[in-house]
Amino acid sequence: MDSTRSPNDPSAYLESLMQAGQQSFKQFDDAMAAAMGLADKPREGEVSPFVAAANLQRDAILQVWKFWNTTLVKALGVEGNVQPGKGDRRFLDNAWTATPYYDLLKQSYLLGSRQLTELVEQAQVDERTKLQLKFYARQFIDAMSPSNFPATNPEVIRTAIQTRAASLAAGMQNLIEDFQKGRITRVDESKFEVGGNLANTPGSVIYENELIQLIQYTPVTAEVEKTPLLIVPPCINKYYLLDLGKGNSFVEYAVAQGHHVFLISWRSAVPEIGHLTWNDYLSLGPLKAIDVVREIAGVDRVHALGFCVGGTILSCAAGVLAARGEDKLSTITLLTTMVDFRDTGDIGLLIDAGHVVLREATIGNGGILPGKELAFTFGTLRANDLIWRYVVDSYLKGAPPDTFDLLYWDSDSVSLPGPMYCWYTRNTYLENKIKDPGRTTQCGEDIDLSKVKAPLYILASREDHIVPWKSAYLTKNLMGKDPRFVLAASGHVAGVINPPARNRRSHWLNDDVGGDADAWLDKAQEHPGSWWGDWDGWLKRHSTGAVAAPTQAGNAAYRVIEPAPGRYVKLKSN
Repeated sequence: MDSTRSPNDPSAYLESLMQAGQQSFKQFDDAMAAAMGLADKPREGEVSPFVAAANLQRDAILQVWKFWNTTLVKALGVEGNVQPGKGDRRFLDNAWTATPYYDLLKQSYLLGSRQLTELVEQAQVDERTKLQLKFYARQFIDAMSPSNFPATNPEVIRTAIQTRAASLAAGMQNLIEDFQKGRITRVDESKFEVGGNLANTPGSVIYENELIQLIQYTPVTAEVEKTPLLIVPPCINKYYLLDLGKGNSFVEYAVAQGHHVFLISWRSAVPEIGHLTWNDYLSLGPLKAIDVVREIAGVDRVHALGFCVGGTILSCAAGVLAARGEDKLSTITLLTTMVDFRDTGDIGLLIDAGHVVLREATIGNGGILPGKELAFTFGTLRANDLIWRYVVDSYLKGAPPDTFDLLYWDSDSVSLPGPMYCWYTRNTYLENKIKDPGRTTQCGEDIDLSKVKAPLYILASREDHIVPWKSAYLTKNLMGKDPRFVLAASGHVAGVINPPARNRRSHWLNDDVGGDADAWLDKAQEHPGSWWGDWDGWLKRHSTGAVAAPTQAGNAAYRVIEPAPGRYVKLKSN
């Protein structure tokens, strides 16, 4: 019988296919019994709990198959196999195709997923509601994958049999430990140390307040650019994404190119700073850091670079400076940053009026948004890759966690003060006010970003699921002058962290930013490798020459407090 086509009699077909699955469950049952010391076999008439579970599953699958065959398959006119989407790694094991039992599970699941998606697509609701329905439908679809359950994942069953159930015991231990942590363990944390093999570019903390530490990095060239560079990383993550380690560090690269580099290290919120507001983040963060850098370097203006939320904070700080008539910025670089929040991608669907009002009522006047909650929210945006993959590997297969620097960084979450978070979400994702002249008052100033006149470099990532690249493109109409827009391959992190020496991925360039995003891309030229070199050249074209590199960090007013990376980045959030 051709297993790629729907049979006329699904009941008879399924009966023949179940033999393969039943044999696997029998082996699994025997292995579990042996591993658990159950020498006595069930008495006559009794059924082991493992076989009972298999029988229950068999009956359930039979009913599902009848439903698909009589309703969906015919209605959709499906011919042949339904294939997983591009990049879907859940069904790579050969058993999902070669074994009819698992192929049936996969096909039924994919058909059901398609049907649910189409039902949502046809819903007669407004566009935002439809997007929310699609998001939550995808969460349900991802959660119900047969790969997520031990009795319907051939790899899990095979591993349990091969290890005589040791994998299940290890998985249960992993689950217990993660319950105690309150989060999914995705990386072997013992393999990484901030200040050891991460965040190890030499430098010194030369200023700190209750919210930030300011790091000055040690030059490695005889001369440095006279105009220093201040980096403003996201405050919702630890800064060392930009300094992952030797050969994989944006900070290391910038220092090696002769830039005089300073960087803000945000403090994760603790009760004593749970009252801080958005204005505090501007005044204690980039506004203060800009003045410190200017004093240490002996210059009037600095280059400023912001990444993600750090870019939004930097843009608002630039708006405050413009409102005060203070010309302190030579250039502004924004990496995967939104200023216009009209299209926020999936994350915007999670931040609706109900969410914001609830947060304002609970932590709006003081309190903390825990870092673990933020991390889980971002994980749901790519649940198959960031949640379910690790549930299967860790809890069902008992595998040890990965050893990957980006995963360690991603798990090292940061908490935020409630008042700051509430102002940010209301004025960006909910009401999109920052882009409009005069609609927000920040640090006592009515903000009009069009008054920001520094040259602007915008970097977006083509597959970014947090900052859609077309949203980042819109910033060129809102602030700065002579904007340069560059589009990197890959996503929110990998598109940014792409050292030239590795010669990976590509980026697109087009000097004409007069049209919309689609018009820009139509005429853009793809270039192999990293965008870092393009940015370095652009920054130096807007610099004021080179001077002798400083021989010591800080100055008389700002003395060295401690070596980089400092205390703040090492603190763990709750």
